[in-house]
Formats: sequence, structure tokens, C-alpha cells
Amino acid sequence: MDCCENKVPWYKKLASVLLGTGNCHGEVSQNTYGLEKIALVGSPNVGKSVIFNKLTGAYVTVSNYPGTTVEVSRGKGIIGGTQYEIIDTPGMYSLMCITEEEKVTKELLFSEKPKALLHVIDAKNINRMLPLTMQLIEAGSPVILVLNIMDEAEKMGLKIDIEGLQRELGIPVISTVAALNKGLDELKERVDKYVKSA
Repeated sequence: MDCCENKVPWYKKLASVLLGTGNCHGEVSQNTYGLEKIALVGSPNVGKSVIFNKLTGAYVTVSNYPGTTVEVSRGKGIIGGTQYEIIDTPGMYSLMCITEEEKVTKELLFSEKPKALLHVIDAKNINRMLPLTMQLIEAGSPVILVLNIMDEAEKMGLKIDIEGLQRELGIPVISTVAALNKGLDELKERVDKYVKSA
């Protein structure tokens, strides 16, 4: 396959070679080699990508997982003074994989062994989403549960005992409203403590 020999303007190719910032398509890529990894996991529409964007800023690489058409986003983020590779995994409902996205996420989690796994859930649907948390814990993953969209859960009259949930699950539990930047500083602090104490 002739990739893109004639399709990309010469100046994009030249810039990527000179700056070391991209590939022949002129896409930005980051060297995250050797960095400890933090992965975000969860079903679609829970605010996972919002948290990913807040942790990584503008410099993100989106690429297909090898051998698939499934996209995985990767970026760099600084938490507690340490730089990490942050990975936004494809949507997943269960470790009993049905979709290609779930298979890719499972493979990624077990092959790349992140130092922390942020399971982001929609707090309004906590009962439906906790089974995946339990599966991840049982699989021995370093899970931190992120109860996102807490503002909407509270509007619906849901009261979640975060301390009690933490005790029951035996993992850190943080509440956030990522779209409004609420709880993200606490999330970073907890991730920093969790990774450094592991």
C-alpha cells in the first residue's frame, strides 16, 4: 500500500521529520515510552473523555489499536509532579467481552498493566455500573472508582454514601462533576497517593 506518498503536502512531512512531532500523515504523536500508565475505563457517555482531556490537555494521540479499527486515545499528564501516560480506553460494560471495543480494552488492560485504573461511572446509574467495578477488583486491577455526573444524581435525589462504598469495595472512591472541573484536584491527589503507595 502506498500509504500517503502523494496525498500529504511536502511541508507537513518536512515539519514532522524536523520537529519529530508526527508521522507521515502530519498527525501529532507523543513519545510516552517508559512512562507509567494510568488508564480510564467505563461504558460510553459517562464523561470518561472529559476527564481524559482535563488530565492530558491538548496533546493527544488517537490511533487504531493494532489489528483493529478500534481507536485508543493516549496523552501525557502530570499528577503529583510525575508525568504519566494517560490512556482513554474504548467503552466497556463488562470483562465478559462481546464487542470488539470491549475486547480491545480488556487486552490493553492486561497487556499494558496500568499503575491505576480509573473506572468512571455515571453516578445516576451506579447500580447498573458497579458490576464492572467488582469484575475489575476481582481481576486484581488497581481500581479507583470515579462517580462522575454527581450533580445530576443529586438532582434526582440520589444519596450515595461515598465513605461506606469505599469501605465495602476496599478501593478509593471519588465524586466528580468533570464537565465543571469539580473533584478533579481531589482525583489527582488520590491517584498520586494510590500509585505511590502501591
